[in-house]
Amino acid sequence: MKNYLDTINEEVKEYFKILSPEFPEWLLDYIHTPEMQRIAGTSMNCGTNYTKVFNIKYFYSNLDHSVGVALIVWNFIHDKKQTLAGLFHDIATPTFKHCIDFMNGDTEHQESTEERTEQIIRNSEEILKLLKRDGIKIEEVSDYHIYPIADNDIPQLSADRFEYNFSNGLVLHRVWELDSIKEIYNNVTILKNEDGICELGFEDYKICEKYIHIVSNLWPYWISEEVVTVMQFWADIIKSMNIKGYLTIDDLYNLSEKEIIQKILNCEDKYLTECFSKFQNSVSVYKSDVPIANKYCIEGKTKKRYVIPLAKYNNRTCRIDEISEVAKKDIDSYFDIKRYKFTGFDFDFKPYKII
Repeated sequence: MKNYLDTINEEVKEYFKILSPEFPEWLLDYIHTPEMQRIAGTSMNCGTNYTKVFNIKYFYSNLDHSVGVALIVWNFIHDKKQTLAGLFHDIATPTFKHCIDFMNGDTEHQESTEERTEQIIRNSEEILKLLKRDGIKIEEVSDYHIYPIADNDIPQLSADRFEYNFSNGLVLHRVWELDSIKEIYNNVTILKNEDGICELGFEDYKICEKYIHIVSNLWPYWISEEVVTVMQFWADIIKSMNIKGYLTIDDLYNLSEKEIIQKILNCEDKYLTECFSKFQNSVSVYKSDVPIANKYCIEGKTKKRYVIPLAKYNNRTCRIDEISEVAKKDIDSYFDIKRYKFTGFDFDFKPYKII
């Protein structure tokens, strides 16, 4: 098997060096397991890179994201168990990621697919051998929610939230370059939050202020009509394929995105293949306050992703919106965004339903 580090592009390599100047070589054994390699075929972009509505810079996989989270945890904790919990946190992610949460009706929490994590680890002979070698129990790495540096509740800052803000800001919607990421990240430290629990935060509140000012330009992208429409279309086309027997739920955990796409394009149902081709060639979505007849039309809701980090200020630790009017304004502006009630594509597609 080719070394994972040889498969990523130069920008991602430099980005990983920022997250952890020392790459833990022991981690590669886990990265190279089939279960982790599977998510190399799943993009962090939730299907947005397969339509002309977006101009994605390059493919950034869910494996890349998982490695990034692990590197952040390792950089601050140097604990194998917590680092592996970060690496494994998306091991159960299905193809097209949160689009499948949309398919399951979980558009606002996007947690419906997490339950397979422990099962996948337990069923992996290679992962079990590695855990035994390192003296680590399954329950110590199968739930990253138990480690607050790896994960915590919004609006706190965690390794997971840090990573997807950084990588999305590089790949999806270029809000920063590597030098600004380095400046911001090098100011991060571990602080105690309001509940006395460890949380990633900033040594200098001015750097935190800068971080919020930049990253708040990214947040609207995730709740945009364009993103929600694309994700809901994926949910509807995949569910339609499943209803007609062309795709199983297990396929979403065994096949890559490109393999799923080939199944859609090659299926016998010409209605599905033609609608999907129109989706691929769409360059925009429409937005409306009233439903549009004879077009693909959805009433989209989605999860709001944001952070309100901790920062040091006058020998105390505070949330940045408590000590910076600039940051508070940036955060409030995000919550003041008004979205259209209905959105869709300029072609008619009515998803199949179970009769």
